[in-house]
Amino acid sequence: MSQAFRELLKKVGSGPHTSEDLTRAESAAATRMMLLQEATPAQIGAFMIAHRIKRPTGEELAGMLDAYEELGPRLQPIESAYPVTVMCIPYDGRSRTAPTSPLTALVLAAAGVPVVQHGGDRMPTKEGVPLIDLWQGLGVRWEQLTLEQVHQVLQTVQLGFVYLPTHFPLAQGLVTYREELGKRPPFATLELMWSPYAGDAHLVCGFVHPPTEKMFQDAFAMRGTERFTTVKGLEGSCDLPRDRTAIIGDKKPHSEFERLHLVPRESGFAAKELPLTPTPDLISQIISVLQGDPSDFQQATLWNSGFYLWQCGVCPNLETGFSTAADLLSQGIVAQKLKQVTEMVDATGAAVSR
Repeated sequence: MSQAFRELLKKVGSGPHTSEDLTRAESAAATRMMLLQEATPAQIGAFMIAHRIKRPTGEELAGMLDAYEELGPRLQPIESAYPVTVMCIPYDGRSRTAPTSPLTALVLAAAGVPVVQHGGDRMPTKEGVPLIDLWQGLGVRWEQLTLEQVHQVLQTVQLGFVYLPTHFPLAQGLVTYREELGKRPPFATLELMWSPYAGDAHLVCGFVHPPTEKMFQDAFAMRGTERFTTVKGLEGSCDLPRDRTAIIGDKKPHSEFERLHLVPRESGFAAKELPLTPTPDLISQIISVLQGDPSDFQQATLWNSGFYLWQCGVCPNLETGFSTAADLLSQGIVAQKLKQVTEMVDATGAAVSR
């Protein structure tokens, strides 16, 4: 048993009247001891559920991010005309609505914006469709690459994926607690704001509840993170809704945090959300969009991709973002980007096995 961890557990687990928030340094220490399994399973489980009940603070999340930065994978900086966009979504995936994130990432990469995504396999508590399943369905086997090879792919074709079981086994070691506890621990919030990229990055953080966004702001302010976008997206993802106003926060260097409200009907994109279908059907729909076939899935892709092309600085306004996304798709440039990514990942992965 870790006596040091026990003292931190006592602070967060003393109940609604006597529990205390951790300092940034204490939170980093607790996270470090959990990742390294220096705390016992009983201590880790107790801490996770107590921390969830208490609710994490921005300062505590800043400390957790400090520990992830110290012990986790870090893709090294690449040369690029745009900051690397890190798209952060819930690791337990999607269970109700169809994700467009892989298509958005491909459109951005086709326009010269490097994109990093991260996540693992199907994960408690939702056990929804994770991004890695979609990439595998499209023929991209990120899980076979080392971190250095992911960096090489990112540098060459502007796309990368940090896969938890392969690239961050310490964090993967905590996944089992989610199933045993039956609740998301504060690590699920941490994952929405973690960047595994060491260079100049633009973080895009999905969220559901407004207090979560405020915790993002507080933690990022403490850590000096100057460029991020928050999205009240579908199931907490970075995907913009189409059946309601999209609520977005925007923070750029040397500027104040700004609020954006995007109304889909004003741009001709209002519609019911795409329902989640079995993964093979979902892959077929994604491929259909890449082939230029008109569909509701294509409209959802244009709505998201156009916004991000504008948000990442490729296009001067939202309307130009929509038209640019449409051109990249109709001209086959996005499909060609997927082909480049697939070939690069296959060639790089094959080099490992030899």
